[in-house]
This record gives sequence, C-alpha cells and structure tokens, in this order.
Amino acid sequence: MSSADPASTPPPPGNSGRLLLLAAAVLWSTSGFFAKAPIFDGWPGPVLAFWRAVFACLILLPMVRRPRWSPKLIPMVLLFTAMNFTFLSALTLTEAANAIWLQYTSPLWVFLVGVFLFREPVHARDRWLLICGMSGVALILAFELQGSDPRGVIYGLLSGLFFAGVVLSIRQLRDQESAWLIALNHLVAAALLAPLALRDEHWPQGAQWAYLAGFGMFQMGLPYVLFALGLKTVAGHEAAGISLLEPVLVPIWVYVAWHGADNYTPPHWWTLVGGGLILSGLYLRYQGLRRPTFRPRPGLPAPDARLPKE
Repeated sequence: MSSADPASTPPPPGNSGRLLLLAAAVLWSTSGFFAKAPIFDGWPGPVLAFWRAVFACLILLPMVRRPRWSPKLIPMVLLFTAMNFTFLSALTLTEAANAIWLQYTSPLWVFLVGVFLFREPVHARDRWLLICGMSGVALILAFELQGSDPRGVIYGLLSGLFFAGVVLSIRQLRDQESAWLIALNHLVAAALLAPLALRDEHWPQGAQWAYLAGFGMFQMGLPYVLFALGLKTVAGHEAAGISLLEPVLVPIWVYVAWHGADNYTPPHWWTLVGGGLILSGLYLRYQGLRRPTFRPRPGLPAPDARLPKE
C-alpha cells in the first residue's frame, strides 16, 4: 500500500462523499445475504455479530496508519457499543425486519441533533429526504409491530437513537483517520461480545469461515470506512438519509440469493410501499443536482452553468 492511504485520505468536495455513502449503503444491504444463508440456520445473533466484528477487524487494522487519541473517541465507542447491544436485544425480542426498521428511525434524531445542536448546514430539499424517508419507515413499522414484544420495540428505538449518535460522533471526528475510528469501534464490539460467543455451541466449520469473512470484511468493515470517509464532506442528517437505502435493498438481496430456501419469507406490500416512499425522498432530494451543460451559439457568451453550492 502506498503512503497515500485511501482509508485516511478525505474525499474531494462535491458528490464524491455522497457516492461513498451510497456504496456503503449497498454493501451494508448484503447483511440479509449472509445472515439468512441456510449455512447459519440456528446461529444466535450475538455469535454472528462477534465473528462479523472479528473479521471486520482483520481488514480494518492493516489500514490504520495514524491512530490518534481524542476525548471524543470515548462517546463514539460507547455509543457504538450501546447500538450493538440494543440492536441485538431487539433482534432477540422482535422480528429481524422490525429491528432493522426501528434502527432506521435514526435520520430523525441525526437531523434534530445535527442541525439544532451542531449547526450543520441544511439544504432546502433535505425536508423531502426527511419527510418521505420517515413516512416510509413509519408505514412499515405500523404494520410490522402489531403484536410485537414492547421491549423489542423499545430496544429497537434505542438502537436508532444510538446509531444517530455514532453518525454524529464520526462526523465530529472527521479530522481523524477513518480506518482508525472504525477499527476501534469493532475491536471494542468484538471484545464485549466474546464472552457470549465463545461459550456458545456454534463454532465455524468449513464454508462457514468464508461466509463469515465476507460478512465481516465486505458487509461491515469496508462499508463503515466508506461511510466515515463520506461523512467528512456530507452533513450527518443527509448521510443518515442516504443510508436508508440499506433496508430497502436488504429484501432484494435476500430474494435474489435465497428465495428458494425453506426459511424464505417474501416482503409484504407495506414494505414495498414504504421502500418506495424512501426512494421517492431520495429522488426528490437529488433530482436536478446536476444541470446540463449549455453549448452557446458562436458569438454568444456562455451562460454560467456552475452548480449552486449546497
């Protein structure tokens, strides 16, 4: 690896940060491909989470070049740990889909805290991203949560609040190396989950090692680095809105990979409609972001086709 480490080099301003966030959301969305693989039938959530964190560390630690201490690391690590604990607790008390969607109430918290406390910039079209995104999440939850354990709902909502804290913490630490921040989070998560996982009867064998390596490196480790890089130039509430693509894409990957499996459950209509609302919010936020380049007729001055600053 050259001295210009891609994990520590901030992306140029403009749309590059948004593309990094988009790539992170797409990679995150492959969680269903790994977690729903028949090869892991019967595996508890904390065990999968532990091995995912371990393999994430394997790809993240070699990327760290300039670890640097800051008091702001403490709330980031604590929030990341709390997010994992509450999310895993929600997974054990309610359906997996409910836990995922409850966690994605986070854009509302990111918007409120980021804008009113940290004074992050707001674009005029951000309201469409927030309104449509939260409407889609609310529609899905209104149907999915019927009859759910209220403790699972509480844990899920808390996981969304803590995820918002993680986003804002990484945003506040954007002058630090991205790989260092994400590696530290996963090291702490792996250490805390180790007592639960290592005493469990499930231990990786054969092809499970390859699945766990992909789960940790490409579904968890790499996308978090991309997400941290994107947060260097994109406001927290916008980044959280873009990340809503993850739960929209999860059922697509599950269908493509495992629709013939015995444990496959197709998405309900409210998931499709709610996902459509989220995609509509993203479209309304970013449509017209690039304007066409005008070619003036000879002898006429060229119009100013520069994009407005966002």
